[in-house]
Amino acid sequence: MIKKIAVIGAGSWGTALASVCADNRHQVTLWVRDSRMVDEINTHHTNRKYLPDVTLAPSIRANSDLKAVVCEADAVLLVLPSHAMRQVVRQLAPFLPQHVLLIHATKGLELDTLKRMSQVIREEVPKSAGERLVVLTGPSHAEEVVRRSPTTVVVASECAASGKQAQELLNNSYFRVYTNPDLVGAEIAGALKNVIALGAGLSDGLGFGDNAKAALITRGLTEISRLGVKLGANPLTFSGLAGVGDLVVTCTSRHSRNWRAGYMLGQGHKLEDVLDQMGMVVEGVRTTKAAMALSKREEVRMPITWLLYKILFEGTSPRCGVEELMGRDATMEMEDLAPNQ
Repeated sequence: MIKKIAVIGAGSWGTALASVCADNRHQVTLWVRDSRMVDEINTHHTNRKYLPDVTLAPSIRANSDLKAVVCEADAVLLVLPSHAMRQVVRQLAPFLPQHVLLIHATKGLELDTLKRMSQVIREEVPKSAGERLVVLTGPSHAEEVVRRSPTTVVVASECAASGKQAQELLNNSYFRVYTNPDLVGAEIAGALKNVIALGAGLSDGLGFGDNAKAALITRGLTEISRLGVKLGANPLTFSGLAGVGDLVVTCTSRHSRNWRAGYMLGQGHKLEDVLDQMGMVVEGVRTTKAAMALSKREEVRMPITWLLYKILFEGTSPRCGVEELMGRDATMEMEDLAPNQ
């Protein structure tokens, strides 16, 4: 059945998800702030800023009027930077249809409150919409999805019917969608993998090689799962697509903004210069601050996260930071995997 889909956010991932929905023959409207980008998408069927050399389906329409985009939608996909989520959701909430399906695909945390995106959204929308909320996550570079490369993702929801509805809405021959009831685990894994990806890029920028990166990814997964379990997540989520799957692809691909930012830091660039050159949001930077605060609040050991915080915000040199990390007291691996020690 053809649905009316509103995609809120025309960055690379929002545009790629709009393309998936259009391929599934849904009626897709993309909310765009910039009127020039609206004209580009509607006239030329391109989004050169975020996805150069890609032609979009002519059926994807762009509009800068938030009310017009969401007021008749069957489903709303929220694909926004974490720092913009609350403000935009607050603006669109009065226009949401009563039985709308809300799906968010943002991998980050709200810095001021340390809340997951689902918590932020639920505070701003009607209760019935919040109870049906779905999170979309997993290993999925926009640059590959928009070219219809085989991709497998997860939709997580505490409402099984909503998860199934999102699965049916998005699933197709190249975009395979699994369901998962663990909303907490899916969001924590999606947010914190960006922190570890910064570290992986930094390691590569320093020229440390594959041994170091493999260790960093593995120990990074331990940190993510340790915090997630403390917050109520299912440990198995971190062994699946939302966990190790997304972590590996983000830590090893040049498509990853977080890996690229870390790589530039490892080569000696200043954080401010890196962010200026990226021209897009690097969620891992803000999430490092939030994860650091969460680890303190929850009393969870996260040495890689703490190291990255010191490099990003306290002036520790990357090379000295890695030496400090390697110089930690030796311990037994299984003992160090315990969540609350």
